Amino acid sequence: MKLVKTIEEMRAFRNAVRKNSKRLGLVPTMGALHEGHLSLVRAARDKSDIVAVSIFVNPTQFGPNEDFAKYPRNLESDSKMLEREHVDVIFAPSVDDMYPPGAMTWVTVEGISDRLCGKSRPGHFRGVTTIVSKLFHIIEPDAAFFGQKDAAQVAIIRRMVRDLNMPVEIEVGEIIRESDGLALSSRNAYLDPQERKSALVLHRSLQDAQRLFETGERNSEKLIAVGKQEFAGEPCARLDYFEIIDPDSLEPVTTIENRTLIAVAAFIGNTRLIDNIIVDPHS
Repeated sequence: MKLVKTIEEMRAFRNAVRKNSKRLGLVPTMGALHEGHLSLVRAARDKSDIVAVSIFVNPTQFGPNEDFAKYPRNLESDSKMLEREHVDVIFAPSVDDMYPPGAMTWVTVEGISDRLCGKSRPGHFRGVTTIVSKLFHIIEPDAAFFGQKDAAQVAIIRRMVRDLNMPVEIEVGEIIRESDGLALSSRNAYLDPQERKSALVLHRSLQDAQRLFETGERNSEKLIAVGKQEFAGEPCARLDYFEIIDPDSLEPVTTIENRTLIAVAAFIGNTRLIDNIIVDPHS
């Protein structure tokens, strides 16, 4: 496994791969790796000849009062995990390398970027699409692997790739959960034992809506009401949103007639977590 820390080194690696006509799969991450990330690495291994993982805590997707400074960073531990998964190259650049002094260029997917997390985290998705487009430009992957937990991010990146004619296939891995249902997240490390217990309210709220859906209810307002009700008994939890939307456009859905995303975000103490499920009346 090779660890590269500069754009020049990463491009040299990519050029060598291209000469051998190897298919390269990329798993973009901010480090603090867990089983969710590793499931994407394994998917990339199954569908690629060469697997690259980027580790970069991207400052431009954090708001001024968010957790950029304390976001967990442990390149040594992450590297050991990735070596066990037979990753070929880790790209771990510096902020100065990725954002040259005076950088003023952004990649923005208009309209869709101010929905879900974009509504409560202004500028977040502009930071995401800018850094992902940079990674695609530097690494030139044939396929990139993202997790379903970040459903809004997936929809926005797919739109960016389509709109800008980027030659990258976007692959999406399912949400990986703890045995009690909590979706894996690097931010789970912030939770104390009581908050960890309270965090299960996100998954329970989705399950409540799913159970009602499975009885035949298709009215989004009723499904949202039952999902929100779950939060009433969790004093540690503050709901950010509970929405039912089209998984591609992220527009609200009034009546579920096709494949639909039910998404939730909430603060558990000071930690913001997200989760979602897909429901489909035709499956």
